[in-house]
Amino acid sequence: MRIGIQISSDYLKQRTGVEEYIFQLLKHFPMVDDYKNHQIFIYSRETLKWPFKWGWTQFRLSWEMKKNPPDVLFVPAHTFPLIYPVLKYKCGVHPKLVITIQGLEFEKLPKMYSWWKRKILRFLTKRNIKHADKIIVPSENTKKDLIQFYNTDPQKIFIVHHGVCDPDLPAGLSVEALGAKEEADKYLLYLGRSDRRKNIKGLIRAFDILIHKYQIPHKLIFAGPNIGYYIPRDLKDKICFVGYVDENKKWDLLRNADIFVFPSFYEGFGIPVIEAQRVGTPVVCSNTSSLPEIVGNSALLFNPYHPHDIAEAIYKIIKNPDLKVELIKRGFENVKRFSWLKSAKETFKVITS
Repeated sequence: MRIGIQISSDYLKQRTGVEEYIFQLLKHFPMVDDYKNHQIFIYSRETLKWPFKWGWTQFRLSWEMKKNPPDVLFVPAHTFPLIYPVLKYKCGVHPKLVITIQGLEFEKLPKMYSWWKRKILRFLTKRNIKHADKIIVPSENTKKDLIQFYNTDPQKIFIVHHGVCDPDLPAGLSVEALGAKEEADKYLLYLGRSDRRKNIKGLIRAFDILIHKYQIPHKLIFAGPNIGYYIPRDLKDKICFVGYVDENKKWDLLRNADIFVFPSFYEGFGIPVIEAQRVGTPVVCSNTSSLPEIVGNSALLFNPYHPHDIAEAIYKIIKNPDLKVELIKRGFENVKRFSWLKSAKETFKVITS
């Protein structure tokens, strides 16, 4: 079978959620047993030698689809070439189309997107659903949203969870040791983008409560691309924005954090949550969208719309060392459900079956 995989190399330069998903699938597909039985073509601006930053999907890839159509086109992000419906209905060429839809945050949180952005995302999503033979989603929550908002046929939706990497932990380090941090070094960590739906402002307000009501010794570190928010004057020495971090720095930040906080209003999956659990850091996160599904009882949940609720959940872990150790243990058990190799195998099966 000829399998085409459509990617944008721009996605792989600074990896967060979607970018990490694409990178890890491309890395792990060759480890799938059935991989060598197929021809794999990676379609990108570079591989198709398109000199411009715009138009490669709709022009250059459209031409490639007409000239050398694969048996299956897999689109892990964005949308498919403009010519696909023409190939399907007028040219007698019908590459099967498999598309991943991560989430419908623009439908669930419309006020956080401009009118024009919502229109574009809605148009592309409807187009993807209409023409896709199969749709891969990372959670049951995203499947439910697709059915609710677009009346999508559930028979063509396949749930494939994302995975987590397997970084080395220091040898001989106990769960109790992971739960104990020197007071001077303690910090809360957020890792991810700074979109409005990520609720950065809510976390800053919650941290303000923790500092002034409970006098916690922690700092708050934000790591991720394009992060920068107004900080109250009396918290400027307590809050740090470190920007995008490479893989080594990311894992160091996760491993050494006292608590990982993920206050997002909506997530299709939430990779940073299981990355934190993988290295033994207790997690507090929102009780919305897919996050309860992904963490189960391995994290404390809060209402992201109420900063006081966020603060109380964080402080509950800070003041209770036994709870912290228990969450670390549960986190280690939870992440056993997720691996990028498993994700790659299940995705490849959807593509080829």
